[in-house]
Amino acid sequence: MQNVKDGSTALSKANTQTTSSTSSQFSSAAVQRRVKTGAANCDRLSQTKSMVLTDPNPLKFPISCHRRNHSQHNLSDITGMADKSPLEKNGILNKAKITEGGKKLRKNWTSSWVCLEGDKIEFYKENKQQTLASLKIGCKPENADLCGAQIDWAKDKSSRKNVLQLTTMTGNEFLLHSDDDSIHDWYRAIQHVIDKMSKKGLSIPAHSIWKSSSSEEVNRCEGDKPNPKEAKSEHRKSLILRLNHSSSDTSEKKRVKSRLKKFISRRPSLKTLQEKGLIKDRVFGCHLATLCKREGSTVPKFVKLCIEAVEKRGLDADGIYRVSGNLATIQKLRFVVDHEEKLNLDDSQWEDIHVVTGALKMFFRELPEPLFPFGFFDQFVDAIKNQDYDQRVQCVAKLVKKLPKPNHDTLNVLVTHLQKIIAKAMVNLMLSQSVGIVFGPTLMWPEIETSNMAVNMMYQNQIIDLILTEHAEMFNPEGM
Repeated sequence: MQNVKDGSTALSKANTQTTSSTSSQFSSAAVQRRVKTGAANCDRLSQTKSMVLTDPNPLKFPISCHRRNHSQHNLSDITGMADKSPLEKNGILNKAKITEGGKKLRKNWTSSWVCLEGDKIEFYKENKQQTLASLKIGCKPENADLCGAQIDWAKDKSSRKNVLQLTTMTGNEFLLHSDDDSIHDWYRAIQHVIDKMSKKGLSIPAHSIWKSSSSEEVNRCEGDKPNPKEAKSEHRKSLILRLNHSSSDTSEKKRVKSRLKKFISRRPSLKTLQEKGLIKDRVFGCHLATLCKREGSTVPKFVKLCIEAVEKRGLDADGIYRVSGNLATIQKLRFVVDHEEKLNLDDSQWEDIHVVTGALKMFFRELPEPLFPFGFFDQFVDAIKNQDYDQRVQCVAKLVKKLPKPNHDTLNVLVTHLQKIIAKAMVNLMLSQSVGIVFGPTLMWPEIETSNMAVNMMYQNQIIDLILTEHAEMFNPEGM
C-alpha cells in the first residue's frame, strides 16, 4: 500500500494538481483489492504499470526502486525460503575446481575470497568489495549452487589436510582448503544450507526463478508459474550425466580386463619363446649347477673368460679385485652376457680391468645359492674355530672335497687364479688376507642372516685365507 501511495505522490508532482484526487482514489481502490485476495495483488501491479507507461513524463527511478523492493517481498512470501537474517559467511580459502560437468579438470590451487550467501557459494579473486567494479562491467564471479549439493571431507583427492569436497547437482566438484581449523566452521555452515534446502524440497534455487524484472513478475502473477518439469529435467540431465560417466568407466575397465585375459591365455609358453630364441637363459642369477649343465661344463664359461682377461692384462693392476669398477659399465657387461652369445672382453669398452673383476664378483654374489652352499656354512665355521692348525686344515679340506662337482671345480679354478694374484703382491698390493677380505662375503654367506654378521664375516675371511694358503692340501687328488 505504501508503494502505491509513493507512486501516486510522484505522479502528482510530475503532472498537474488535478491528478492528485484521481491518484488518491486509485490508492484507496488498490488497498481494498489487496485486502480481498492474493490474485488482486497481481491486478494492482498490472494497473500500476499501465498507468505509469501511459504517462508522457514518467518518473521511472522511484517506481523501479519500489517495484524491486516489492519483488523481494514477493520472493520471501511466495518461496518461503528467504530468512529475515540469511546465513552469510565469507573468508579466504584455497580453492581448486577438479570437475566441470562430469569432466575431470587439472587440479590447480588458487587463493579465493569465498562468500556463502543464501543458497549459493561464490568465489572471488579478491575481497568482494574490491571486485564490485569488475562486476559492474559484466564479470560475474564463479559460483556453486548448493541446491542438491553434497559436502564431505576429501581424504583421497589431495595430500593436504583439512580439505573439503563440494559436489553440485550439475556435476561440478570443488576442493576447499584452509590451513587452520576454520575449515570446520565452513563445513558446518555449508552443510546447514544444504540440509535446510533439502528439507524444503527445493529443486531449483529461488534466485534463479525470481531473477527477472518487474514486468516478468507481473506476467508471472497473471498466470505463469514455475514449471516443475523444467526442474525435473535439470535433475534428470545431471543424473544421466553421472550415470553415463560411471557406466563408461565401468565398461572401459571390463573391456581392458577381457583383453588382458585373452592376451594371457594366448601368450606362448616360456619353453616356446626359448626355442624360438626370443628369450635366452640368463647367466647372472642362474643356479650354478643349472648353468654348468646347460653349457656342458663344470666351470661356467663366463668365469673362465674373466680369469683369462685378468691374467692377461690385470695381474699388475694396483688393488686388483679390491678397486671397484664403473657400475654402469658393469651393468652393461652383465646385459651383454645375458643376451648375447659371443662375448669379447678384449673390446675397447671393457678396457678397464676393474670392470671385468667387478662383473666376476657380481656373478658370484648373485648366485641363488653361494659357491659354498648353505648347508656347508656352519660346518666351515666350526672347522675354522678349531684351535689346532693342522686339524683345522684337515677339517676344511674334507669339507671342500665334499662340495658338489660344479662348486668344487669352480672354486679350484678361482683359487688357482687368485694365487697368481697373490704372487704379484709386491706390485698389486694384494696379499692373501686382502683377497680373503674381498672374496669371503662374496663366496659364502648364511641362508638366514643373524645379528652376529660381523663375527660371521671374520670367519668367512679366515676360511678363504686358509684355502688360498693351503691350496695344495685342499685340492690334492691323492687325499680324496
